[in-house]
Amino acid sequence: MDLAALALVAVAGLLSGTVNSIAGGGSLLLFPALLGIGLPTQAANVTNSVANWPGFAGQVYGFAEDLKRQPRERLVLLSVITALGSAAGSALLLTTSSASFDQVVPALVLFAGLLLAGQKQVKKLTRGARPPASSRPRRNTVVLCLAMAAASIYGGYFAGALGVIMLATLALATADDLRCLNALKAVLSLVNSTVTLVVFALFGPVRWPVVAVAAPATLLGGYLGARLARWMREEVLRWSVVTIGVTVSAVLFMT
Repeated sequence: MDLAALALVAVAGLLSGTVNSIAGGGSLLLFPALLGIGLPTQAANVTNSVANWPGFAGQVYGFAEDLKRQPRERLVLLSVITALGSAAGSALLLTTSSASFDQVVPALVLFAGLLLAGQKQVKKLTRGARPPASSRPRRNTVVLCLAMAAASIYGGYFAGALGVIMLATLALATADDLRCLNALKAVLSLVNSTVTLVVFALFGPVRWPVVAVAAPATLLGGYLGARLARWMREEVLRWSVVTIGVTVSAVLFMT
């Protein structure tokens, strides 16, 4: 990589880790940057997933205090489900031809961008839809597990806006406050990223020199974003990511 490409990847990685912690959808910043330096779409996708792993680790460290309130049994159960779903999604990606992935990725990027655009509305709905703390029927646990399995399969295949999907799922099926759920989402995102890291490192077209630049940047961004998330308004960041995602999708549709 030349100096300009190096700088682009580093900045995109830092922003990706930060935005993932604050608003979700940060991978939609690093992914187009990787396309911009010339990576094919499938290689950019797997490299994006691997490079974002340190960012999720930084998030978990940043949310350490909130994680102490998580029920251990639920954390373990959802982590196992997420790991299995992520492995299935990663395997699906690696068995998809590059040509087929090129056809589906514009729609995935657009979906992720639109999902981010409606994130605020989802949060409003989930505040009213969550069950009271005194009543957590078993049905909600089953629905939560099934929904998380589907979300993690999506995350193993294409991780764009996965955090938004996870947070909405958790909020609809539990009575916890959103700050606590954001911490849980960070752990499950780390589980998803760890599985994809292992699978793609062994079998995927990862561009390791790019990872060497982006990964430390996402780590720093993830930690800083987790600290900023306690007080920073996310609107400007979220709509910036939405704009980038929709623009990238439009470009991919036309190419």
